[in-house]
Amino acid sequence: VQLQASGGGLVQPGGSLRLSCTASGVIFSIKTMKWYRHTPGKQRELVAAIGSGGSTNYAESVKGRFTISRDNAKNTVYLQMNSLKLEDTAVYFCNVNEYGRNFWGQGTLVTVSS
Repeated sequence: VQLQASGGGLVQPGGSLRLSCTASGVIFSIKTMKWYRHTPGKQRELVAAIGSGGSTNYAESVKGRFTISRDNAKNTVYLQMNSLKLEDTAVYFCNVNEYGRNFWGQGTLVTVSS
């Protein structure tokens, strides 16, 4: 299983970014895909999840600002991040559970700064 994430970068407060994560080695269409984020000194936080049927869940801190979506034809999950805040600065990881194990992408850094 491999997860390749991209799309991070530097953005000003109030700006937007879209993260992408492409999976291989899994039957993507039947898997729940998740985005986590990690800031040094804090626990890794589940940001958003999307089920195989398209149902979604979000952390309270990002509700109304972030949108998770998936394209099964491309084996890709997206995280659209709008109205970014300073506290959204973190390394973002995509995640899938396969064979009872968690697999992680390499992480993509999002920096929100003026």
